Amino acid sequence: MPFKTDIEIARAAVKKPIMEIGAKLGIPEADLLPFGHDKAKISAAFIKVQEGKPDGKLILVTAISPTPAGEGKTTTTVGLGDGLNAIGKKAVICIREASLGPCFGMKGGAAGGGYAQVVPMEEMNLHFTGDFHAITSAHNLLSAMIDNHIYWGNALEIDERRIVWKRVLDMNDRASRDTVVSLGGIANGFPRQTGFDITVASEVMAILCLSNDLKDLQQRLGDIIVAYTRDRKAIYCRDLKADGAMTVLLQQAMQPNLVQTLENNPAFVHGGPFANIAHGCNSVVATKTALKLGDYVVTEAGFGADLGAEKFMNIKCRKAGLSPSVVVLVATVRASKMNGGVARADLGPENVQAVKDGCANLGRHIENMKSFGVPVVVAINHFVTDTDAEVAVIKEYADTHGAEAILCKHWADGSAGIIELATRVAEIADSGVAQFAPLYPDDMSLFDKIDTIAKRIYRADEVIADKKIRAQLRTWEEAGFGHLPICMAKTQYSFSTDPELRGAPTGHSVPIREVRLSAGAGFIVVVCGEIMTMPGLPRKPSAETIMLNDAGQVEGLF
Repeated sequence: MPFKTDIEIARAAVKKPIMEIGAKLGIPEADLLPFGHDKAKISAAFIKVQEGKPDGKLILVTAISPTPAGEGKTTTTVGLGDGLNAIGKKAVICIREASLGPCFGMKGGAAGGGYAQVVPMEEMNLHFTGDFHAITSAHNLLSAMIDNHIYWGNALEIDERRIVWKRVLDMNDRASRDTVVSLGGIANGFPRQTGFDITVASEVMAILCLSNDLKDLQQRLGDIIVAYTRDRKAIYCRDLKADGAMTVLLQQAMQPNLVQTLENNPAFVHGGPFANIAHGCNSVVATKTALKLGDYVVTEAGFGADLGAEKFMNIKCRKAGLSPSVVVLVATVRASKMNGGVARADLGPENVQAVKDGCANLGRHIENMKSFGVPVVVAINHFVTDTDAEVAVIKEYADTHGAEAILCKHWADGSAGIIELATRVAEIADSGVAQFAPLYPDDMSLFDKIDTIAKRIYRADEVIADKKIRAQLRTWEEAGFGHLPICMAKTQYSFSTDPELRGAPTGHSVPIREVRLSAGAGFIVVVCGEIMTMPGLPRKPSAETIMLNDAGQVEGLF
């Protein structure tokens, strides 16, 4: 019998009214702002009241380096949350919102898969509750106010050559990367070169995801550096008096979104910075609120553990005072074969040697995660083509690296297929063995922080940065930004900056193309290799097959 697609499974889900899901967590109806019957925002007043309560245990789900074969990190996050609830634990899931860009580009959807999904799937992958639209609008309001200020006399003496604030769009659109604005004559202002980033790379997205409340949000928005004068004096968002209006646009977007899994368990879906060009974690306010309401919180960090998990530890946990109890590292037989050199078309037949060859990638991620002082469990996300011998290879390999590996069948069986992992994760979390510590201290120099990540996480031999970049880092240190953590913008497909270099490469270099100061978010973005902060669409984008059927239902999200 053919398998149902994710969207067919999601469409057949028996959802409970969102007020019932909120009641499971003790959220009164008056503190839920419903968006239809199956999703709602949680009020800021309710969140404020939770502050004095004890925290539950924080569980991070991450993965080996992504391949076209698929790993299933979000699917495992959702499955584990369902599994914990199935064994009698009070667990809450925290994941990110989906960007329209990759939805219509390569991914097609981002709400889990199989029988481990969050619903409503279609809305989550499209407009949802409008958070990304609000972030896009707030960001571009600031862009408009910069050009408007210059048009009306430029009292702040902004150097138009040194405006660092671009515009954003929640779509993959390579043609907008490098643009010229204000053409058309005097009435349209002064022409200048600029461009667009994707919304998930916006500093406003990062700020929303790292802010504790609206007051903190406005303070951080005001701290955004948008431009410099001719004598290199920084111009801040608050200098343009834009922070108040931006906060108004983001007021509702700051409230976490509550939805449910296929098994009617609560899930917070809030915020969505990419991990290859931003910090890759859901919002601090959603995670902190979930920790007050559940005994266990299962969250994910984007892409492989060298990106999302590293930033989760070094940026999110550092800034929010969080401390994970367990790391669940997702691996698949198929992805291990690809890391072992097998072509995608040849992944079906058993190939034990290729799995062995590809396990080096898993081993490096295990070592990296353990270096943060947090115990690691490997979740082998099962595919029907996996053989017992191939699964055994991963289990044996993980064991040699001091990590237990557990086969999980949540994609096909929901919570029933992940009971063993849920039980073990709860045991480890309750044991209190984690001794979490970030990779580097605040007072390390900015370049040394970059060098530490490159050498200890990526296993690079060197970081290549020209004099201009090194001088810029020193200037920021002198200006009081030396304590900030680093946010690496790098390909997700490899430990190196070469997306074709799979497995666990050594002997490579990390070339820095550009550095950006995100003073409001509170980190330094380091752009490496050929990574783009505005992606393009593939030759055959998912948008070509996304449409409405005769019943008015969305097709093509998978």
